[in-house]
Amino acid sequence: MLFKEMKDYLTDNSSTVSLPGEHGYTALLEQVASHENEIRSIEESMTEIKDNMVTHTDLHDFMKLFDDAKSQEEILVLDGQPFKADLAYQKIYRRAKRKMIVIDDYINTKTLQHLAHAKSAVKVTIISDNKGGKPLRFREYQDFLTEYPGRVVTLTRSMNKAHDRYIILDHNTKDMKVYHCGASSKDAGRRITTITQLKDVDGYKEMVKDLLANPPLVLK
Repeated sequence: MLFKEMKDYLTDNSSTVSLPGEHGYTALLEQVASHENEIRSIEESMTEIKDNMVTHTDLHDFMKLFDDAKSQEEILVLDGQPFKADLAYQKIYRRAKRKMIVIDDYINTKTLQHLAHAKSAVKVTIISDNKGGKPLRFREYQDFLTEYPGRVVTLTRSMNKAHDRYIILDHNTKDMKVYHCGASSKDAGRRITTITQLKDVDGYKEMVKDLLANPPLVLK
């Protein structure tokens, strides 16, 4: 605004402003216009940054959304929302009281990072054939156990029996919860997916029992 007013003043009072020749007057106008454009560019950049910032209100809305387990039975995660995806899985894992089972053929270090948000006393079982271009490695698994001492994480093969992904909290207890996940937790936020809490959990008890009887998953 200041540079615009200066340019307007110089233009309106060109006959009274004392400058070293016509060239100097024109150069000054061009310099003022250049600064005006620079200021406008900075203002536009600041507006764009502000529009894309995660505000305190956004975080509050996310926390409220995932804390309300009764009303939130489906969580839609859109492409380009890794923050929301991570928060969703972490919130679900925190709800486990004694044990948790993750059925997912595609796992890596991010899978373990999400599991770190479960209560330390919760016993975790991952049922997986560890597929994909960058599967979980033994050293990464050992590093996780070292970083989080006292954690119990058991690895079991799925034997190609599970196509979908599931999270089972407190299996075979009155607090049992089952979540169906459209994508692997390691990839959530890269594509559109939905995490759904299932109402009828009885039908999953035998399925989980059969999978738990599979041989151990051996990492390389």
